[in-house]
Amino acid sequence: MKERIRHFIYLCILIGIDQASKYWAKATLQKDGAITLIPNVLKLQYHENSGAVWGILQGKAGALSIFTIFILAALLFVYLHIPRDRKYTALKLVFIFIAAGAVGNLIDRMRFDYVVDFIYFELINFPVFNIADSYVTVASILIIILAIFYYKDTDLDFLDQMFRRKNTKQKKHENP
Repeated sequence: MKERIRHFIYLCILIGIDQASKYWAKATLQKDGAITLIPNVLKLQYHENSGAVWGILQGKAGALSIFTIFILAALLFVYLHIPRDRKYTALKLVFIFIAAGAVGNLIDRMRFDYVVDFIYFELINFPVFNIADSYVTVASILIIILAIFYYKDTDLDFLDQMFRRKNTKQKKHENP
């Protein structure tokens, strides 16, 4: 239980960092304009994204919020079924980062009907993003790396068993 409390605290801290950065962007960049960190490479500039990643689904904040809530429920369900073995700590932390990113952007969508973005890689004209987006992106890459290089197939059998139990119970109930 201590681990889950600690992870909840991490989640809150990550969400706080994201929300504080967006507050700063809204208060500073929206009012005073962009700040160049590395000329022609990286700048901080205020942007309101009423859609999803790369601006798709513009104006669909409500639908995106509902989708995010479903994703968060699925993340929580899987997180609660991850074995308590120490080797799964990295996987649990990755889930915390994904959840923090999802919640950070969900808060924006619910408050403003858009997400505050402010990090812009001018060099490659990459879409403007925020810290919550970074959490999700980096964590997703880490999940792939963990799945390929760290965990063995048998380490992830718990995922299979989560759904197999329900199917087995249903079959027993259907065939007495």
